[in-house]
Amino acid sequence: MNVFEIIRQTGGYITDKGDFIIFSAGIALFGIWLLKTSLGRTALIDSPPRRNNMPPYMPFIPLFIWFGFFSLATSITKQLWPKLPEWQTAFFDNLFLCISGLIGMAVIIFLVRTHFARRLKGIGLNMKTAHKDLFFAFVNLLSVWPVLMAVIILTTFLGKFFQGQDFQLQPHKELQLVAEYTQLPLRVLIIITTIAVVPVFEELLFRGLFQTTLRSLLEARYSSLVPRPSPAPAKRSEDGSLVPWSAIAISSGIFALIHSNADHWPALFVLSVCMGYAYEKSGSLLRPIFIHSLFNATSVLSVLIQ
Repeated sequence: MNVFEIIRQTGGYITDKGDFIIFSAGIALFGIWLLKTSLGRTALIDSPPRRNNMPPYMPFIPLFIWFGFFSLATSITKQLWPKLPEWQTAFFDNLFLCISGLIGMAVIIFLVRTHFARRLKGIGLNMKTAHKDLFFAFVNLLSVWPVLMAVIILTTFLGKFFQGQDFQLQPHKELQLVAEYTQLPLRVLIIITTIAVVPVFEELLFRGLFQTTLRSLLEARYSSLVPRPSPAPAKRSEDGSLVPWSAIAISSGIFALIHSNADHWPALFVLSVCMGYAYEKSGSLLRPIFIHSLFNATSVLSVLIQ
């Protein structure tokens, strides 16, 4: 089984004609980034701060609202209509996922306007940078693509080693639904949910709130442990990127764990690190939103054209 066959088992993220070009371009971009940033150590030295007065528990408010509304709505639907056809059950599940995401967005925007300096611009929502963020989102995603492939291959190899040769990474539930059911209302709703609603909500939550909160807490802790001024300014400049990288790693772990399929956690963690880095480097939340949307759109499109 070759590399790209393994990748297609997880959702068919790329096509035959683009395999070599995507892989080569991604390796080149990632290699250049490693060389320019001393293997990433200096990549986030100048990452812009996000001034806020969020309490540490605040990111959990929209998270619980999201889960609570979705769980309650799906449970009521099953009680009222227990014998719905499977595709209609999937339709309602995605509808409630979409609605809960929209409610979560509204809650987050309210919290941001209350707790962030410069409000929406303070968290990185500025439509004037959208065109630039879309371009660099594509570049960032292309750069991390070889790493994603490597993680997927390693996960598959370990799965076969520990669970037997029949092990395969299963596609995401939404991709399975798109492949299995041809009903137009369901497919349209899945496309809207996975490409528009979920990326915006999850990036507002995990990058905008969780990552920002973690960075603020770690910066306070780091400042209390490291005296100022330091006698070694060169070393201090490299150490300055430890805080944002730590915030990215922890929030990426939360992001991966929140998804139900444990086999996808390693790849989700890598993708989340890419989105977290893009956020810290640019200061724009639009960039990880675009990365997330492009990734999901590529996955859905690859299933639809099969």
